[in-house]
Amino acid sequence: MIKGKQLRDALISAAHVMADKKRSVDELNVYPVPDGDTGTNMSMTMGNAVAELRALPDDCTVSQVADINAACLLRGARGNSGVILSLLFRGFSKGFHGLTEAGSDDFIRALSIGVEAAYKAVMKPTEGTILTVARVAYEAVKDSQEAPVALFETAVKAAEIALEDTPNQLEVLKRAGVVDAGGKGLVIIFTEMLNIFKGNGIFERTGSDSKIEVKDFSAVVGEFDEIINFTYCTEFIVRKNATAPDETRLRAFLETIGDCVVAVSDDDIIKVHVHTDHPGKAIEEGLLFGSLINLKIDNMRYQHENKAKEVEIVKESKLVPVEPTKDFGFVAVCAGKGVEELFENLGVDTIVSGGQTMNPSTDDIVKAVCATPARTVFVLPNNKNIIMAAEAASKLCDREVCVIPTRFVTQGITAMMNFDADSDFEENRMLMTRAIENVTTGQITFAARNSEIDGKEIKQGEILAIKNGKMMYAEKDINKAATRLLKDMVSKSTAFVTIIYGSDVLKEKAEELEAQLKSKVHDVEVMLVDGGQPVYYYVISVE
Repeated sequence: MIKGKQLRDALISAAHVMADKKRSVDELNVYPVPDGDTGTNMSMTMGNAVAELRALPDDCTVSQVADINAACLLRGARGNSGVILSLLFRGFSKGFHGLTEAGSDDFIRALSIGVEAAYKAVMKPTEGTILTVARVAYEAVKDSQEAPVALFETAVKAAEIALEDTPNQLEVLKRAGVVDAGGKGLVIIFTEMLNIFKGNGIFERTGSDSKIEVKDFSAVVGEFDEIINFTYCTEFIVRKNATAPDETRLRAFLETIGDCVVAVSDDDIIKVHVHTDHPGKAIEEGLLFGSLINLKIDNMRYQHENKAKEVEIVKESKLVPVEPTKDFGFVAVCAGKGVEELFENLGVDTIVSGGQTMNPSTDDIVKAVCATPARTVFVLPNNKNIIMAAEAASKLCDREVCVIPTRFVTQGITAMMNFDADSDFEENRMLMTRAIENVTTGQITFAARNSEIDGKEIKQGEILAIKNGKMMYAEKDINKAATRLLKDMVSKSTAFVTIIYGSDVLKEKAEELEAQLKSKVHDVEVMLVDGGQPVYYYVISVE
């Protein structure tokens, strides 16, 4: 039998391991766009329960543990993977209801309930995902007569096999050479739970998340000054040639193009770290010493902006509930001061700061709804990875909530423009939902890592043009990518084009793009908006 203390410790330890490995799970995502990635979302979802689980006494029951964990995960769920994870653990809550200890039959029942709920939550379940991994784990033990720990071990082994098979079920995974990220996250969580059930101690985070181990240079790298003098944190390992010069030459060069320089070596490799505005130069110099592996370039200014946005989300969670005073109200998820102002001007009552790299939790959306003074609240997620969290939030609110499944801010804007104050709820729901189907959305962003999509090799830092969520082109220049995408999007039937430029685009550049478009289309209304959004240089709406 599994006691409450074991289950409590298993969930806490699993949350720690998931936090430690989130980056390696993030990197499994097929598209190389900066994203509110799977590993991060699953880690934040699991982490939402840790404080309350730690407060439970050692004599707690499995029912108490499962109930608290499920409630915390549901409210802390971020992204589709987080919502699915919360539903799987809701199964544990229902399967262990009223129990002091859990036996094999209880685990089987818990897995069954969780898998069924997760599949039902997805409109069109896709095999080769976290759903498949969870289902196969359950099916491997549904008729088992094993003791609880042995049974859970069988489930974990089946989940691992299912995970390895995901590329055979989804062609996009096979082409990218990866397994499903959500499935990987679930295997990590279940594996660590099994470790605790077997008697191991709680895993305490090390902060490391390295996929390839080399000799430990962390003590050399140390903690650098938080002041950002250069934009790109550039790291790589050089596998030295037999004739490679001494690494002091490489270090001396790096000192001329940046700061926080490390170039240390052993017999075979040189570990390199530098903050610079010219990562290409660092790479070129490194190639003089040998071949490169473990190349990583992070935009530190971009990361700093994201941290600031995370603070905004925390602040947003302090919204005060209000009593309904009108029939209809609106909540929109978006990022960027200009985009927020645009939604507010269209009548949105409450803004939830978030988007592609900052998926808000279910609880963030609940609090926004409760802070909206309306009997019926329309929620515009404006991101496909936030829709499930919004749907989960709708079931936790003290008023009627309708989620309009907007996948982009452009659809959210169109939905608001089609709201009719003189119509009833059903008619408005229909009007807004139909309207978003007529919007073509273009996005210009950058590749966060090297990748290959549909046979196209994508290099980190290249400019990506995306149409309705599908990558179309990779270019070197932002405006060139936008011009090429607009040519593909605009047709003879186009009446309106809205170009929303982000925080990393100069107004002059955006105006050049606007002028260029106007010179080519004469019967189309073109609107330029300073959105101030992160991540996306341009978000374009064509109707």
